[in-house]
Amino acid sequence: MPEGESQRTEGAAPASGAESVAGRVADSTGNWVDLWAPAWSRPWLRLSRADRPAGTWLLLIPCLWGLVLAIFATGEIRAGDLWLALGAAIGAFLMRGAGCTWNDITDRHIDGSVARTRSRPIPSGQVTVRGALIWMAVQALVALGVLLTFPPIAILLGAISLIPVAIYPFAKRFTWWPQVFLGLAFNWGALLLYAAHAGRLGLAPLALYAAGIAWTLFYDTIYAHQDAEDDALIGVKSTARLFGSRSRHWLRGFLVASVLLMGLAVILAGGDRSVLALVVALGGPWAIGWHMAWQLGRFDADDAAICLRLFRSNRDAGLLPLPFFAIACLL
Repeated sequence: MPEGESQRTEGAAPASGAESVAGRVADSTGNWVDLWAPAWSRPWLRLSRADRPAGTWLLLIPCLWGLVLAIFATGEIRAGDLWLALGAAIGAFLMRGAGCTWNDITDRHIDGSVARTRSRPIPSGQVTVRGALIWMAVQALVALGVLLTFPPIAILLGAISLIPVAIYPFAKRFTWWPQVFLGLAFNWGALLLYAAHAGRLGLAPLALYAAGIAWTLFYDTIYAHQDAEDDALIGVKSTARLFGSRSRHWLRGFLVASVLLMGLAVILAGGDRSVLALVVALGGPWAIGWHMAWQLGRFDADDAAICLRLFRSNRDAGLLPLPFFAIACLL
C-alpha cells in the first residue's frame, strides 16, 4: 500500500474492504489521480471524477458547439470569446465535479450494491456524506464565481441549469428515460455559450441543444449497458434496460436525430452566410454522424469493456464538428 494511502482526511471515513484500502475505484485505475495526486486528495478527486476526464469533455463540448455556432451566426469574433471558452472549460470541470458529487451522495446506497461502483469514495467509506456535501458546495461556489464574469443572460441560464442537474440523480427511480435528464443537464452549455456570445437565444441554439440531447441518449445508453444486470437486480431504470435487445435500433434512431438536428441548427444559424460557408459547416454533423455509425458497428451490449471504450470515444466524436464550424466562420 502506498505511503499515506490509509490516512484519513477531514470529513472522510475509514476505508473498508480491499478495494477501499487501496483507495482505487474499480473501473478507473492507472490514471493521474492514482499515480501523481497527493494521497490526501485522492478520495475528493475521485468523488469529482477527476480520474476520468471523459465526462468533463462531454459537458464542455456542447459549450464549444454553442459558442462557435454563435460566432458563425453573428459573423463576429470578439475579444471576450476566448474567456468564454476558457471559462466554460473551468466551469465544466467544476460543475461536472459538483454534479458527480451530488450524484454519489444521492446514489450512495445504490452504488454499494453495484459491482462497478461499490468502490467509489462514499459507499467504500473513504468520504462521509457531510464531507461530500461540503466538497460539492466548494466546487459549485468556485464555478459560480466564473459564471458571474459572463453576460447577464448567461448567468440566468446558468442558474436555471441547476434544475435538471438536481433532478437527474433521482430520474432513474421514476422513469425509464433517465438519459433524457442527463441530456438536458449535459447539453445546457450549448444554450448558455450561444447566448453569452450572441446576447440572445433562438431556434438555432435550441436545435443544437436537441441534437446534443439525442447524442447523449446515444452514448449514455451504451454506457448504461455496463450496469444493466445489476440495475435489474436492484430495480434501477435506464434506457439500456428499457431497450434491451432492441438497443441497436434505438441507437440508430438517436444517431439520425442528432445529425439531422445539428444540421438544422447549422442551417438556421447560417441563413446570412455564403453557400460555401454553409456547406463547410454542414460537414460538422456529417463527421459526428460517421463516428457514431462507427460506434454502432462495434457496439456489443454484452461486452462491458467495449461499451466503456465506445462511451469514452465520444470525446473525439463531439470534437469532430468544431473544425468544420470554425473554418466556416472564416469564410
